[in-house]
Amino acid sequence: MHPLVERLRGTLLPAVVTPMDSDGVVAYDALSAYAVSLTKHAVGGVAVWAHTGRGLYLSPGDRAKVLETWRSATDVPIVAGVGVPKSSGAETLEQAADATVEMARAAAAGGADAVMVYPLAALGESPDGHAQAVALHERVAAESGLPLVGFYLHGEAGGYPYSPSLIRDLLSLDAMLGVKTATLDRAIGCQDAIWAGRDSGKLLITGEDRMYGPSFMWGADTALVGIASAQVELSSAVLRAWTAGDHAAFLTASDRLDRFAAATFYAPIEGYVQRMLWAAEWEGLVPAAAAHDPYGPGLPLGERELVVRCLEQLHGP
Repeated sequence: MHPLVERLRGTLLPAVVTPMDSDGVVAYDALSAYAVSLTKHAVGGVAVWAHTGRGLYLSPGDRAKVLETWRSATDVPIVAGVGVPKSSGAETLEQAADATVEMARAAAAGGADAVMVYPLAALGESPDGHAQAVALHERVAAESGLPLVGFYLHGEAGGYPYSPSLIRDLLSLDAMLGVKTATLDRAIGCQDAIWAGRDSGKLLITGEDRMYGPSFMWGADTALVGIASAQVELSSAVLRAWTAGDHAAFLTASDRLDRFAAATFYAPIEGYVQRMLWAAEWEGLVPAAAAHDPYGPGLPLGERELVVRCLEQLHGP
């Protein structure tokens, strides 16, 4: 078993935002300050290049510099999301796999400790998708030299449903640390995915911002979530209480986090990145000039007011 499994078990890994201006120019001074501030909290690691950080939209140069900034700011483990960049032009499964492997190699060269493999949606439509998915993860591990996190993403953000048998086969790989579930509103799919890994000894990672508390009740033991990019303490309090067996504290913490999740995770779901940036701005983690998500849907200012009002209520006297 890879030593990162036990190091990360029971911990929170925020899927971090990437501060940028309205034109998509990364604000590196803001990113450096954000990295230092975020990792003052008790986090087990961070996930860069993930969906929340718009990793597939960044240029190769920006991805490298984002990773370098985080690597310079902290010594906690860094998991880098790897997949098919929007600029890759990949049209076939083979090209998509090549692009994913290239991104994984870049993560290794930049000092990442592990990679999280974005699901290739086309594999869900392939008759050999199960075997091809396992082969992709084996190739990423072999060519990057890094341990892996699987990524069961299904919903508006893309991906496809991983069957319990696929999850078991992925977790059987020596290089696999665990599988993250991010099924958005598919409670049974999340439950079945977690249950599929119960006897593996690997990490059972929740990525369920909207089913966060329940996913621990179903067996998740680690968290890698975008909601923690702006609210580390709200997120960690739920995990901390569950791990301690303090069910009263768990209910209280879950209620607080769920109130924030209700104000940030709703249709259009892709808008959650901008909502997290607004929350990070309110928390003083990023400046207003760097709290933009140019890749998401345009949101009315009333949604920002909803986020701010929720935070004021949660953190007020």
